[in-house]
Amino acid sequence: MADITTSDEMAETGRARPDRPATGGVAPDRTQTVGSVGPLESWLRERRDGGRKLLVPYVTGGYPVDQWPQLIEGFAAAGADAIEIGIPFSDPVMDGPTIQESSTLALAAGIDPAAVLDRVAAVEVDVPLIAMTYYNICFRMGHRRFANALTEAGIAGAILPDLPLEEVGPWARAADHVGVETVLLAAPTAPDERLPRICERSRGFVYGVGLVGITGERAALASSAIEMAGRLKAVTDLPVVIGVGVSNPEQAAQVTEVADGVVVASAIIRRMLEGGSIDDAIDFVAALRAGLDRNAG
Repeated sequence: MADITTSDEMAETGRARPDRPATGGVAPDRTQTVGSVGPLESWLRERRDGGRKLLVPYVTGGYPVDQWPQLIEGFAAAGADAIEIGIPFSDPVMDGPTIQESSTLALAAGIDPAAVLDRVAAVEVDVPLIAMTYYNICFRMGHRRFANALTEAGIAGAILPDLPLEEVGPWARAADHVGVETVLLAAPTAPDERLPRICERSRGFVYGVGLVGITGERAALASSAIEMAGRLKAVTDLPVVIGVGVSNPEQAAQVTEVADGVVVASAIIRRMLEGGSIDDAIDFVAALRAGLDRNAG
């Protein structure tokens, strides 16, 4: 089990897993600085610049119990460009009912951050992995220890949606030091003058939030998703990936007429909560990939 003691002072250095580089065969440059490009960003840029639309599906760490690592491998085989792995937390302020339910089931089965990272470390995939969780987990472990734990598990990036730009510095410096790329969120309510600062501090890509509210499926793509993509593309060359409210291949294709890619979460998890198998979830990711490829073509 990964060590989750709270003292930062015990975590002076970290080590990357040599058998699974953080970005599909590219060994990480472990220190990130303003203006530098880390391996996650390099991987996504290369694919974007080659004309590919980026697909980042979501897995809840610990759900389905005992099968979720197979989802990571299946999603990679189905055409994911990176995979977001949620570390369950009891008070997920950004998550809607679908992700909350999967997290509750995982927590009830005894999953914890150490168990998630232990299982991730054993997964064999050739695409980058990104941890998504809440700042309380990072704070309790300590910034350096949490960053090192991610590195040891072979995770390339981190999303802490409740940690705002003004407070991200201490965590982001610890993450930069070991080569973990901190992905920042940009909300539709952010004023135009704030977006360049978010993009400057973000690593890997910038996560544009498609609508005001919590995660979850929507019958139609919110107009704010396309607007958010355009606002971000106007101020940054980082890959712009839109999440929250992207629910099917048609919506993914629609938003990537402007954005570089999409994060899809609730639509994947719902299929399993409603009785579908992990193969059904993998098939849905393959359908998302096909829809994006048709759009790119």
